[in-house]
Amino acid sequence: MNAVQHAGPVHRAGPVESADSRESADSSDFAEFLDIRLVPDSPESLDDAALARLTAPPGHRRSRRGRSGHGRRARRASRRVRHRRRFAAVPRALKLLIAVAVCAAFLVLGDRCAVLYAEKKASEKIRDDLHLAAGPQVDIHGFPFLTQVLGKRLERVDITVPHVDAGRVSLAEVRASGRDIKLTGDLPTAVRGAVIGRLDGDVRLSFADLNRELGASQVRFSDAGGDTIAADGRLDVGGQELRVRARAQLRRTDDRGLATDIDGMSVDVPHVATYRPGRDKGLTLHREAAERVARDTARVKALLSVPSLAARLGVGPDEVAAALSGEDRLRELTGAPRFVERLMGVNLVDAVADHPWVLRKIGVDPDLIAGLMRLRPPELTDRLSFSFRLPEQAKDLRLRAVTVDHEGIRAELGGVALPVGRAS
Repeated sequence: MNAVQHAGPVHRAGPVESADSRESADSSDFAEFLDIRLVPDSPESLDDAALARLTAPPGHRRSRRGRSGHGRRARRASRRVRHRRRFAAVPRALKLLIAVAVCAAFLVLGDRCAVLYAEKKASEKIRDDLHLAAGPQVDIHGFPFLTQVLGKRLERVDITVPHVDAGRVSLAEVRASGRDIKLTGDLPTAVRGAVIGRLDGDVRLSFADLNRELGASQVRFSDAGGDTIAADGRLDVGGQELRVRARAQLRRTDDRGLATDIDGMSVDVPHVATYRPGRDKGLTLHREAAERVARDTARVKALLSVPSLAARLGVGPDEVAAALSGEDRLRELTGAPRFVERLMGVNLVDAVADHPWVLRKIGVDPDLIAGLMRLRPPELTDRLSFSFRLPEQAKDLRLRAVTVDHEGIRAELGGVALPVGRAS
């Protein structure tokens, strides 16, 4: 059966769908499934496209999916045509500009990749030459990099090296900035070395590293203003832990080294006395110890019984005799506010040598003080001092100004015409 003719007229859809129309739609779908073409009552009512579809010879059965896929391919082809037309409408100058931008982007990417590779190789070379545990950070400045290489001259290179061994202590950080760097070798394939026109930088020695590396003497360092460092530590003398304090003055030993000169050293016996070794050595009581002596009659009499100590207290022979013979006169003497101040200013070093029993009378252990006085300044100085020198591998660098801040010590360094690798 090639076609089926409807008996009645064709029903057009109205506002309300009738049962006949629903039956006609169902039969139309069924006929389409069987590849049956429905012919209307009046062919004149069809347009040319509809008539062409009706009069065309029947083909093989095609599913809805096949027709849908064909439609998608047609739509995609239509979109591609529209895109081509739009691109053809773009001005030629704009097309050229886009092409140039794309090429420039690839050139910049290649230049940056070359910089990263050069920085990595330079870091490995510095690490091997200076025998570092890790490679330093290397930053090559200037753009484009490849034209600098071809011209055999770099504008600027920054290098940061952490934790450089410098003898007894280590440098927390070494930073250097080289400018006007002339490259040598068969460029760009082989770089044998370089000559740094000018180099500026600094080295930092942190207090945290000093405190850790010199921790055997339990010393802590801090900023005391200017180029001075305060040293505060602990010292074991006669089984008792004493506090050691000093001031360390920084100085350059030459243009490659730094050292400290220790002065203002003192050793404190907690709550008792302070001992200052050296040429002007002295032993003086703390205020709390002086106040205890002033309140104790027996201790005051022990001091006044030594003429040299009484004279340093500013008490004459007649006043000493009166104080030793009468309690009222003694209380009057020791009750004066200036007596404690005078007692704190008396140097008891002579009493240790000539009258050791006096120390025991006033509550000071003479054996402990004698042990302190046997300490020699060089022995104490060695516990508190430190020094460092630039590594031998950096023999062309020179130290400049030295400053102290809350983090540690900074020393400026510099050099000119510094060869690196094979400079010729």
